[in-house]
Amino acid sequence: MKKKETTTSRKAPKDLHSAVLGYISQQKNNTFNYKQVAYAIEADSAGAHRAIALLLAEMAFDGDLIEVAPGKYKAPQRNNVTTGTFVRRSNGKNSVLTDEDGESIFVAERNSMHALNGDKVRIIIAARRRGVEPEAEVIEIIEEKEQTFIGTLNVDRQLAYLQTDSKFLATDIIIPRNKLRGGRTGQKAIVRITSWPDDAKNPIGEVIDILGQTGENTTEMHAILAEFGLPYRYPANVEQAADRIGAGITDEVVAQRLDMRDVTTFTIDPKDAKDFDDALSICTLPNGNYEVGVHIADVTHYVHPDTIIDKEAQKRATSVYLVDRVVPMLPEHLSNGICSLRPDEDKLTFSCIFEMTANAKVVNSKIARTVTRSNRRFTYEEAQDVIESGAGDYAEEILALDSMAKILRKNRYDNGSVEFDRAEVRFDINEVGHPTGVYFKESKDANKLIEEFMLLANRTVATTIGHPEGRRKAKAFVYRVHDQPDTGKLMELARIARSFGYRIRETGKPADINKSINRMLADVKGKAEENFLSTLAIRSMAKAIYTTTNVGHYGLGFDYYTHFTSPIRRYPDMMVHRLLERYLSGGRSVNQPKLEEQCKHSSDMEQLAANAERSSIKYKQVEYMADHMGEVFEGVISGVTEWGLYVELNENLCEGLVPVRDLADDYYDFDEKNFCLVGRRRGVRYRLGDDVKVRVARASLEKKQLDFVLIDDRGPAIGEDEKGRKAGVKEILAESPSRRRSKQKARSRSRRR
Repeated sequence: MKKKETTTSRKAPKDLHSAVLGYISQQKNNTFNYKQVAYAIEADSAGAHRAIALLLAEMAFDGDLIEVAPGKYKAPQRNNVTTGTFVRRSNGKNSVLTDEDGESIFVAERNSMHALNGDKVRIIIAARRRGVEPEAEVIEIIEEKEQTFIGTLNVDRQLAYLQTDSKFLATDIIIPRNKLRGGRTGQKAIVRITSWPDDAKNPIGEVIDILGQTGENTTEMHAILAEFGLPYRYPANVEQAADRIGAGITDEVVAQRLDMRDVTTFTIDPKDAKDFDDALSICTLPNGNYEVGVHIADVTHYVHPDTIIDKEAQKRATSVYLVDRVVPMLPEHLSNGICSLRPDEDKLTFSCIFEMTANAKVVNSKIARTVTRSNRRFTYEEAQDVIESGAGDYAEEILALDSMAKILRKNRYDNGSVEFDRAEVRFDINEVGHPTGVYFKESKDANKLIEEFMLLANRTVATTIGHPEGRRKAKAFVYRVHDQPDTGKLMELARIARSFGYRIRETGKPADINKSINRMLADVKGKAEENFLSTLAIRSMAKAIYTTTNVGHYGLGFDYYTHFTSPIRRYPDMMVHRLLERYLSGGRSVNQPKLEEQCKHSSDMEQLAANAERSSIKYKQVEYMADHMGEVFEGVISGVTEWGLYVELNENLCEGLVPVRDLADDYYDFDEKNFCLVGRRRGVRYRLGDDVKVRVARASLEKKQLDFVLIDDRGPAIGEDEKGRKAGVKEILAESPSRRRSKQKARSRSRRR
């Protein structure tokens, strides 16, 4: 075998090319990278690997392969006529993602049939030409996606139109005067397109709702919610139905539950929280161990399946947390009233109760429906004071829980949890919603105390159902899963970390890989490369989702995990509570496909809520920085793209863009592999994680965008001198045609990625 490897690794270029083509011809719809090709054709030398990687890239550029992800390819498997999803962009770079292979194909506006973003379309693909990106023409809109647009109204005697805020539509929407719903100039409105004639530049629409005056805080927050298709007001009939529900803690109800009202119990939450959905209890057992209870609001006792309250909660799937408000999943009467574990009130709860030793070993546990009574409401700051001073209300209980939480946390990291600890930005908001200051949310011991016991409860519930004792088969259940990182991203992270002298494992057990990442994150603390490598580590991870298919939680290092502890604000937790009640009483497994549909909807809504939260933070960042126009700040390059550098300011974590057009001292190329922009003449390199100084240049609330001008010790104030750009352009024009084509190919490939 050794001899064979030596021979094949020295294949002539022509033989290597033939072997690669032979491999590709057998793959049908499978994806592959250069390492898989090299292994399959037994080409093991570094030179052969480079040749194969280059060949695949060239074939993708010429259209003979499809690059489905950076460095990952597949052979095209489609006809000239196919279907796909239309992707509209306000910059005119429309495209279609084909159903057959997910390739993105450019569609000029003249060939779009005015398809809107998300429409299902049928396209005809023009014959490919060597060195030219493929192009398609829409020949049929198969299915129109229901969608609306948000923007500012302009109304006069002759004409009314909506100037949209959308990145998916470049034109204004014409609105007949009888379709304005009373809207006036300067108001923010939601509009639906009703028609778009073939020969018209602008679509025609109607006003669905008036949000208020553009620029007012509530108007803009509602506009953000509407942008992501999230509700911004609660239906009156649902609130009325909730208002009719009473606490109902009768002797009969109590008799059916474990009564724990005499056990010391308290909540620890943010200072502005009103929906307390979890509490902790603790007492010392006769054998010296502790009994620790994790008590969760029993929402499903009050919200029954298929009622209008349940349907509304299921549709929303989650509470949405914007900068200055919470848009609740459940009506306030339930979320902040009956279900909230407020102090000195009897409450119905669903509990995980643990017998634990002082060194946090769980001796046994049980899950039960309970009645509890909180003795004290702590803020995180108050609990932290108790931990730090050792004195205060329930100091003995809090200190015992803190000690066990620290051991649980250490054990978790020893077993492979990934430790990401990034600061979260928060704003001081005045009475009209304007940001007046910025502060950072820190995770201290009090926060980590709650986190560890919630993780313990979630893990216990998932294991109880997902891994039943004996040979019993696990029943359909809702898991919170986190898949392993993409192999390519992990390899790239390891490669870049090595260049800084750090070692990350690319293969092996997940726990061992995560430990190596944790070591790297600990070692880079306080060093120049900290931001760069920690950002790459986060980006290498998959997204956590809800599903009935358990693959474990990679980031936490748990084989079984779910969400049980926040039913006031998450619908999957309500689903888990109902399944627990059913299964603990001996019920049969529910319909798995239907449960999976609910899981997917919850995952999708969670992502939308996260996007809305980020958008509201971005809006407040721009609003805050508009008060600091022209000022200079220190920051870190947080993103590198072909259109510029994103810089995060150290002082307030606000992020803005340094457009590449403003880097006027040179002509810069985007090096995607090394996450940097490189100047052609002077070789100046701007890389992810670099420290820079910037001046605030522009603040657009409409686009939620900050623009910075780079001020750098390596050259003049970039963006204030055009001489460098002109010199760079001259050099480009002086290049040989073949060199220009080579660079254009590289940029074209990076754009397609």
